Amino acid sequence: DFSLHSSLLQIPHILDSSTSENLIGTLLAIFGNLLVSVSLCVQKYSHVSLAGNKDPRAYYRTKTWWVGLLLTVLGEVAIFVSYAFAPLSLVAPLGAVSVIASSILGFVFLREKWKPKEFVRRYIVSFIGCALTAGGTYLFVTFGPNSHEKLSAENIVKHVIGWPVLLYLLLEIIAFCLLLYFYKQRNATYLVVIVLLVSLLGSVTAITVKAVSGMAVLSVQGNLQLTYPIFYVMLVCMVATVVFQASFLSQASSLYDSSLITSVNYILSTAFAIIAGAVFYLEFNHESVLHICMFLLGCVICFLGVFLVTQNKRKTKAFEPYVTMDMMQGIPTIHDKGRAVQPDYNGSFSYGTLVNSESVIPAALPAVPEQVSAFPGGTPVARSAAFKQD
Repeated sequence: DFSLHSSLLQIPHILDSSTSENLIGTLLAIFGNLLVSVSLCVQKYSHVSLAGNKDPRAYYRTKTWWVGLLLTVLGEVAIFVSYAFAPLSLVAPLGAVSVIASSILGFVFLREKWKPKEFVRRYIVSFIGCALTAGGTYLFVTFGPNSHEKLSAENIVKHVIGWPVLLYLLLEIIAFCLLLYFYKQRNATYLVVIVLLVSLLGSVTAITVKAVSGMAVLSVQGNLQLTYPIFYVMLVCMVATVVFQASFLSQASSLYDSSLITSVNYILSTAFAIIAGAVFYLEFNHESVLHICMFLLGCVICFLGVFLVTQNKRKTKAFEPYVTMDMMQGIPTIHDKGRAVQPDYNGSFSYGTLVNSESVIPAALPAVPEQVSAFPGGTPVARSAAFKQD
């Protein structure tokens, strides 16, 4: 009776501790995503400034680009640590914060002024998307899972050898192999196929990131976990899955519009991360049906908002073939490949305003490097594409 009474007395303390840790993790994730958005804005500003001023310096020789890189590192560290405090299902959808912040910062700092009618016509959908994303974020944060455990090496091993996790991993491996077969052997280069490959890898990344982050934080707090083999197993799996995700996303970027990849990848990656958290870390075991339904409703609203924000972007104009004539030989040449950027006039005769590109190096657009993120909801394309504003 005494032990039962003591356990009952400890329940409020455990709940308070779990709630405070969830709050810390949520705030860290929001802060990290905001920092990443600001860093992308700073780095793009550096590229735009170099191009506008015709500065011959490389982008990595400017102070603003290095400031952006530093902010990116700090943001990713904050997101990484947030996984140790808050449930995986709560942290993963917060990548939407980066989408909202990127849209707002891109409009405020990187855009020219628009006429009122054009402004309303062009940005009303983005405003609706941002409002839906903010409302959905509030719902899934409010009704998200509140249970959280200390991720020691022993606890992680118990989760790994549990039959639900083994069954989940087996089904995921089978699905990944089938998709990879159709993608490589049958040349099924559909966007859904590629992003599903990324999302399946992303769910493993989410599991391993939370495990590595949890053990690292416990080690810093004095409970050393780095001597257990499971830490290094999770670390290797985390790095490997991140590398393969980046590879698949790079292939998708060469085939499809980045805005479409951003929305589809965010939706599928977040959905699989939530499933992984529910199966591996049992995050919804103590939640009521009402809380789970409201959490899922918030995620769906957030998905819709992100889709509206990312799709309300001007499509990149395709390259249009043109004809030039060599001034000395008088031979017309058809150029049907290249960038949709007209070379500068250098005194030679040409049709229209285009010069013969046989002897002139075409003007190049400033390259904005992709920001590779190790965490779900912050994929390279999702983060960089958020700033591919007009």
